[in-house]
Amino acid sequence: MHAHAVITQHCELGPGVVVHPFAVIGGDPQDLGFDPATVTSVRIGARTVIREHVTISRATRAGSATEVGADCFLMASCHVAHDCRIGERVVIANAVLLAGHVQIGDRAFLGGGAVIHQFCRIGEGAMIGGGARISRDIAPFCLATERNALIGLNVVGLRRRGLPRSVLHEIKRAFRALDQPTGDLRQIASDCLQQGDFSSAEARSLLQFFQGGRRAFARTRRGGGGSGAGGSGAGGSGGGSAQDQADD
Repeated sequence: MHAHAVITQHCELGPGVVVHPFAVIGGDPQDLGFDPATVTSVRIGARTVIREHVTISRATRAGSATEVGADCFLMASCHVAHDCRIGERVVIANAVLLAGHVQIGDRAFLGGGAVIHQFCRIGEGAMIGGGARISRDIAPFCLATERNALIGLNVVGLRRRGLPRSVLHEIKRAFRALDQPTGDLRQIASDCLQQGDFSSAEARSLLQFFQGGRRAFARTRRGGGGSGAGGSGAGGSGGGSAQDQADD
């Protein structure tokens, strides 16, 4: 623990956690209806690094915890609100703001200054662009930026994980099945699962993501031949369509 870090009595830190100066872990949630006498907590997984001025609020419901998994890296000045659940090996860049009850899957990356609305879910292995404003669920293994702009699959991230080619092809097929401008994505995903055409854990995880949550799902911006970027100004996305990126 570095000098001037604040860690309240409501915290449970795993081995090897590093907390830098002026971070505040386990403070009361920013919820006008919260009773400070409520027994809640914050749990931080092993080897997670929390940089300067990060704030992580404790949960609001008695007996519950705001959770950050193992081997995460929370950069300076980001905020993790009450009841958030962050998986393992997640990177949250500077000044990211997570509202209450947000869920972040394992190995996700959130670019600097991104803002995530309450109750949103960011799926495993997803990448959120810097400055993004997200108010919809972002599916696993996907790229998103700007205002809920789903760009395509995070193909580079998937390759870096060393997944077998057969698994990559299944993930791409699942993404194509879900890449529809209209229609009930929950039903489409359910039909795909019931048909039994996807055997890999990763592809099934992508489809199962659409069976949960309480918010709408981000879709690619299609227009003029199905362009995923669709003129959204998604710098660094490669500028190709979602289908093109899935085929990379």
